[in-house]
Amino acid sequence: MNHCFLLVNALPAWLRLPRNERAQIFETEVLALLPQYPGLRLRHFDAEAYSAVCSDVLMLELPDARTLHFFIEALRDSSIYTEPYFELRHIIPAWEDGYRAYEAEARQQVQ
Repeated sequence: MNHCFLLVNALPAWLRLPRNERAQIFETEVLALLPQYPGLRLRHFDAEAYSAVCSDVLMLELPDARTLHFFIEALRDSSIYTEPYFELRHIIPAWEDGYRAYEAEARQQVQ
């Protein structure tokens, strides 16, 4: 499974909203996208109390790069980015234990 970490920063337009409205927007603009992308899982982490780099981290588990690309495009069309409510600071794709997969492949090529 591939992973991607989206480091985002909440903007004043988001912070001015009542919390129940924030929850509703996140539900309709982000979580509602997930069924369109089979195999995509999203986890949310708060970071604002611990980092000046970003306020939130979204961890995506994805079956492939195409799913990541299409999901990011859909997010860019949502009010999350068009209002804008969040600034996308960093996109960090990662492969969990990727070095192990590489080493296993390298061992097979030697044999």
